[in-house]
Amino acid sequence: MTRSLDLSPAPGSASLAAQVMAQARMEFRLILRNGEQLLLALVIPVIVLVGGVAAADRVGLDFDRPVIDVLAPGVLALAVMSTAFTSVAIATGFERRYGLIKRLGTSPLPRHGLLLGKAGAVLLVELLQILVLGAVAALLGWEPEASGWPAAVLVLLLGTTAFTSLGLLIAGTLRAEATLAAANLVYLLLLAGGAVVVPADSYGAFADVAAWLPSGALGEGMRAALIDGRLDGGCVLILLGWSVVGATATARTFTWE
Repeated sequence: MTRSLDLSPAPGSASLAAQVMAQARMEFRLILRNGEQLLLALVIPVIVLVGGVAAADRVGLDFDRPVIDVLAPGVLALAVMSTAFTSVAIATGFERRYGLIKRLGTSPLPRHGLLLGKAGAVLLVELLQILVLGAVAALLGWEPEASGWPAAVLVLLLGTTAFTSLGLLIAGTLRAEATLAAANLVYLLLLAGGAVVVPADSYGAFADVAAWLPSGALGEGMRAALIDGRLDGGCVLILLGWSVVGATATARTFTWE
């Protein structure tokens, strides 16, 4: 007795989790192949870390802790900002220009799936950044507070969510050239005055404003975790607020072309 085979088609899309994982893998490979994004992700943070430690005495950086212990958490925060905000914004802006995002819009992948996929790719790059920057910092004498790593991971995740959503907000509403200019300008402004690499109290009268910026909250949260071994609840709430605002605005305004 022969058994008949059911060869009728069974169309259907993959699960959301499978779509997000596939999108994350693709985004991760694209980042690794892009020299400019690798420059933002690894080269610039390494230069800031090594240069900051070497030039601390000359530029008047005076902390109550070793310079490397203060700068290393801030440079990790800078790496998150480089990847989650600037790289995501620029890459997505030009993907919209070349029609790639429009084609994704015809697939079953929803807008929040695109956001999750890009965030997943960013997390993979950040893991690489932590390994490289952590090794460089250790060679320079960094001794982070081991008990603070769980808090640091939470702050990094919140910072990633906030900056990824803000990067997509810019990329989803501006033309590619405007996105390129805006993302680089915001990056430089936050690097110089956003309390990401050095503590907010180093900015004098601007300290209170800097602490409320996503860069300031991320930097202060990382320093609290890896220097003092504690979770800064205020920084967590600020990053949560920026995440909600950025994700909500992106979901409402992001256009596929």
